[in-house]
Amino acid sequence: MSARPYVLQETNWKSIKEIDWQVAVLPWGATEAHNTHLPYGTDNIQLDRIATDACGYAWDQGARVITLPTVPFGVNTGQPDITLDLNMMPSTQQALMKDIACVLERQNILKLVILNGHGGNNFRQIIREVGFHYSRLFITEINWFKVLNPTHYFNYPGDHAGELETSLILEIAPDLVLPLDQAGSGYARSWRIPELREGWAWAERRWSEVTEDTGAGNPQGASGNKGKLFLEALQQKLGTFLVKLASADITDLYQ
Repeated sequence: MSARPYVLQETNWKSIKEIDWQVAVLPWGATEAHNTHLPYGTDNIQLDRIATDACGYAWDQGARVITLPTVPFGVNTGQPDITLDLNMMPSTQQALMKDIACVLERQNILKLVILNGHGGNNFRQIIREVGFHYSRLFITEINWFKVLNPTHYFNYPGDHAGELETSLILEIAPDLVLPLDQAGSGYARSWRIPELREGWAWAERRWSEVTEDTGAGNPQGASGNKGKLFLEALQQKLGTFLVKLASADITDLYQ
């Protein structure tokens, strides 16, 4: 496999030093159980593919974007009793983002995209604080789950390890997926309090009380073909955004 120039882990100093980089993309995932049939690294496996596809699309359009290595740990404070669900506190995430921002601003790479692939991560307040300290740097967050309407591609997308995520891993890394007859139902309990169910009141869910198999969504309708179609659409939409961001003047962003 030849090195892709827009993937930092694969390229080299000879190539890197010749390019005037416009955008850095930092995929940020998590390591956690995904029902009984998907790997613990599901979020990171998805993010690696989504980020490289989008950066590849943007690169082909002339944008000089680079995807940084995926951060494999996310906020899992609601899952302390699920074996080897690994937790990174928001304060640790802030320290890590601040260090990366320092590097990018010092090197005059002034556009950073945080590509979020885990529901427990919430970067907005972190971006506010990091951005205050590194004011030359433009930081934006994208939650890839919100880029497309999943009901256009899946009958029952699910919230976690359901049809959507299972389809993506069946396309990206099918050898890591157990047969679906070994998957749990993905049934997830909902809040008894209506306001919490409606979403305008919020509290962290205790995952082991919500679901018996760590899933939230029935995976039985999943297929690699569905995953392929979704990834292709996601690549184009994310890649188009990266092209626009690369050419944008961050000192003149408002109309």
